Amino acid sequence: RVQLVESGGGSVQTGGSLRLSCAASGYNYNRFCIGWFRQALGEEREAVAAIHTDGGGEYYDDSVKGRFTISTDNAKNTVYLQMNSLRAEDTGMYYCAAEGLCGLGRWKRPSEYGSWGQGIQVTVSS
Repeated sequence: RVQLVESGGGSVQTGGSLRLSCAASGYNYNRFCIGWFRQALGEEREAVAAIHTDGGGEYYDDSVKGRFTISTDNAKNTVYLQMNSLRAEDTGMYYCAAEGLCGLGRWKRPSEYGSWGQGIQVTVSS
């Protein structure tokens, strides 16, 4: 069974930065797409970014392009989401997900992923 553990969330002021980590265990880390999603209170879960851990590419939602960077450390089985120039609208619970497929837009669909972390809160305030 795949286990995902997020860390690095918290509260920050507008314009600040945070780095989220997603540590994975229990499967062949180098074979899958790992995505980050967020969910604001009362809103649907939305895709933020994804990366294929075999070096197959990075994907970003338009709302975070140029501000967020996703990366992977395959030696540590960990995916990172560096978030810069944070805005109030970036506030929400952030989840990482694994066992998905990245290509053809599939990275954006929650249903494509087989495993999810417990989520971590990110709050951006002015």
